Amino acid sequence: MAIQRLNHAALYIRDLERSVDFYTSVLGFRVVFRFPGAAFLQAGGSTNDHDLGLFQRGADAARSEAGVRTVGLFHLAWEVETLLELKDVRNRLTEAGAQVNEMDHGTTKSLYAQDPDGLEFEVCWLVPAELLPGIHPEVSEPLDIDAEIERFGAQTLGGIGVSTALPR
Repeated sequence: MAIQRLNHAALYIRDLERSVDFYTSVLGFRVVFRFPGAAFLQAGGSTNDHDLGLFQRGADAARSEAGVRTVGLFHLAWEVETLLELKDVRNRLTEAGAQVNEMDHGTTKSLYAQDPDGLEFEVCWLVPAELLPGIHPEVSEPLDIDAEIERFGAQTLGGIGVSTALPR
């Protein structure tokens, strides 16, 4: 079996309308279909029939304790095409009070945020394969997005899906 990529994620959430509003207004997803208690969203640049399924569990649903007291999913990561788009996402996440961190991982430039239910996700830009020589993936330091724009260019297309082009 040769898995190629993540097709979609499905999340249990407390309030469907609140989550739909967050993912559409902050991250630019669009609702492609819904039924009572569930909505299916597609990312702006996606060719999937949906990228995110949201399933309402109600206001009494307990907060996830994954990573605190239980095992579970840490986060999902979505890619953007350019550093300018990453900067725009950072501004929208900050305005929404959702951003929790931003990191330079060498080969990826990453924003970390939480949705209204505290579920963590990452939005990242991947360094294109032709620019990878000399970049080390073990780096983990604060992201200076303006310096990265200066270094790589605001409109340089990221290495979408390229994460193994480093010499071994």
